[in-house]
Amino acid sequence: MIAPVQGKVGQQVSLSGYADDFGTKIVAVEFSLDDGKTWARFSTEESNPDRMVRWTYSFVPRSVGTYRLKVRSVSEDGRVSPMAAAATIYVEE
Repeated sequence: MIAPVQGKVGQQVSLSGYADDFGTKIVAVEFSLDDGKTWARFSTEESNPDRMVRWTYSFVPRSVGTYRLKVRSVSEDGRVSPMAAAATIYVEE
């Protein structure tokens, strides 16, 4: 779970966190704003299996409402996080 975030229409919203697969290298972190229908993948090929991967995601909301960002990691053996972390973003004018 990621703490809820407040944002404003037209202004950048940024979230950050860490991913760890406990000794297995994380090769990507994926993000979804459409409840997991599509995922944007960001490579972390240079990561170290003995350290957490720090991630940051930023976007500019175009309308008022509630957004839900899902975040998951992908390990070098192709496993995807069984449960994506999620953050709620409340956007006002």
